[in-house]
Amino acid sequence: MYNRLMKEQIDSTRLPQHIAIIMDGNGRWAQKNGMERYMGHQEGAVSVRKVVEAAGEIGIKYLTLYAFSTENWNRPKEEVDALMALLITTIQRETGDLMKNNVRLQAIGDIERLPEASKSELHWCLNETSKNTGLTLVLALSYSSRWEITKAVHDIAQAVKENRLHLEEIDEALIDKSLTTKNIPDPDLLIRTGGEHRISNYLLWQLAYAELYFTPTYWPEFRENSLFEAIVDYQKRERRFGKTGEQIQSEK
Repeated sequence: MYNRLMKEQIDSTRLPQHIAIIMDGNGRWAQKNGMERYMGHQEGAVSVRKVVEAAGEIGIKYLTLYAFSTENWNRPKEEVDALMALLITTIQRETGDLMKNNVRLQAIGDIERLPEASKSELHWCLNETSKNTGLTLVLALSYSSRWEITKAVHDIAQAVKENRLHLEEIDEALIDKSLTTKNIPDPDLLIRTGGEHRISNYLLWQLAYAELYFTPTYWPEFRENSLFEAIVDYQKRERRFGKTGEQIQSEK
């Protein structure tokens, strides 16, 4: 049960619209507790449920979770297979709660690389929740920013080659529309668990002005209170977007 005092410290008028999370530390949590690595991923799935419910409850609009990177395909086959199986069972188990809580699921990444069974379950849940109007939960699956940006550059170059686009039309707005996140606002807050202080090829374009929050807490231990603490910390910061503090104050 989370601490309501921590939740009450949150200013509901200054919530981040979009929170992105790098869920790190599942394997290290399992090893610390004398368990197999896959058990850390299982416990991490519980944290996903708790954080999604808490984010929706306080009014967060978008939550993007780095669930599986393109680099993760290089992990031992046994671990990759276990993660893909966990993806299927988690979707099967959680879709009912997503519907009950009015959560819409979306996915970004090279989804075609997923095994057929995983893709099938994912597309089923995407369709089931597509009309929900509450929190939008975005899973970054088989995703990396370098893959995403390379694909966007390829698509833009192909359009120029076929005379569907002129060089003068290439601007930031066009690049935004060419990314997998084209209908999703940029994150206001990035949270990384597990004690590492890096972005790991995650939403590099989109995180240009995000506030960064790093915590040593392993993802299986990151629950509602941890999310609330990160948001309270975010709300103590002044976001200037290149302006001076005086300019920001005068615009309020």
